Amino acid sequence: MTRRPTLLAATALTAAAVLSLSACGGGDGDSASNDKIAGAESGGEKRESPSPTASDDGIDRPEIKLPKDVKHVFEGGSTGDKAKDSVLADNEQNLKAIDSAITVGEDSAQAALKFYNKDKALVSAASYIKSFYDDGRSFVGTTRYYQREVSFRAGGAAALTYCADATKTYPMDRKTKKVDRSAPASADDYTFFSEQLKKNADGVWQSVNVTSGPGAKKCM
Repeated sequence: MTRRPTLLAATALTAAAVLSLSACGGGDGDSASNDKIAGAESGGEKRESPSPTASDDGIDRPEIKLPKDVKHVFEGGSTGDKAKDSVLADNEQNLKAIDSAITVGEDSAQAALKFYNKDKALVSAASYIKSFYDDGRSFVGTTRYYQREVSFRAGGAAALTYCADATKTYPMDRKTKKVDRSAPASADDYTFFSEQLKKNADGVWQSVNVTSGPGAKKCM
């Protein structure tokens, strides 16, 4: 059982994803509260724990809410390189924002998604989130992120690769809230990500393109 589906080649812009983002203004973070990503506006678990609304860099960041039974582990810690650490920190918030849209689905999730994503990455995130709502499911548990590597390209863009281990997450029926813990973990629960980020005028590293695929060979 694949506990968390991959983005696959979500850079291929599906019609559903494009329509779901029609009111998002390309992820410029300046949309009204009724600008919705399809499927992400309701039906989430309401037991939630807010993340800090601002970081040490002084940037005014959107609040990210998550249920108490949805957790993240980011391995590797500080690299000692301030620029690389800022990329990793914004990526962490982005991953939490995507999971917030899946599991909580409030307006705050909309704002956070468009704060940390734009262009193809925003479409990819919307498509991924929509897949959960289309299937009538959410999830609980802990996702582990590791083997995180940052490099910088000419022009200032950042390249980030990392692995995700979803063996400790479990699908949950969105209506009944029943959690399925029956299936054993498998190689399908490991995903490898490759992401491109660019720093915007506010100093936030936004994801602009992301692909993912089976991570068993690279991540196990």
